[in-house]
Amino acid sequence: MKLVKTISAFALVGIITVSCGQKKQVDSTKMTDSTAVVADTPVVVEKSNIVDVAAGNSDFSTLVTAVKAAGLVETLSGAGPFTVFAPNNAAFAKLPAGTVDGLLKPESLDKLKAVLTYHVVAGKFDAAAVIDAINKNNGKYTVTTVQGGTIVLSLKDGKVMLTDENGGTSTVVLADVAASNGVIHAIDTVVMPK
Repeated sequence: MKLVKTISAFALVGIITVSCGQKKQVDSTKMTDSTAVVADTPVVVEKSNIVDVAAGNSDFSTLVTAVKAAGLVETLSGAGPFTVFAPNNAAFAKLPAGTVDGLLKPESLDKLKAVLTYHVVAGKFDAAAVIDAINKNNGKYTVTTVQGGTIVLSLKDGKVMLTDENGGTSTVVLADVAASNGVIHAIDTVVMPK
């Protein structure tokens, strides 16, 4: 029965594909105005990558500045997929005075890269997947970051919490910001590697 349903589904897709192709052919022979052909052609709009999405949101301006200074634009614009726990501007503002400026200096490039890549996990994990992993692992789920360190994910009052290797915590304040190469979850505090 399963096989029959699968074959039926493929047959239906094939019929739709063929009929769409035939309709396009008929429509394009009737039309002589090139603008009419363009209007009849479906437009595929691709989502922006993680860096473009972050750059398009003023609440991530400090993060975008840091990503550019660290030379990570190309990496985070790559195929991925990535899950980025992205500190918003308020998160960076919580750091001790001078920390951000110090990290942005050329001599702090390695430390800046380490801090930024500590917020990135390889793979695409939307909020539902994160919550499911936490629930299936007795309330805590440890992820390994691109930097190589770990972050423990947990739930508190229905919100996803991050605990870094130093015991610092952060809360996801906005989840599932889609990008073409992954997903962004905004967090309210910068987490730090050891």
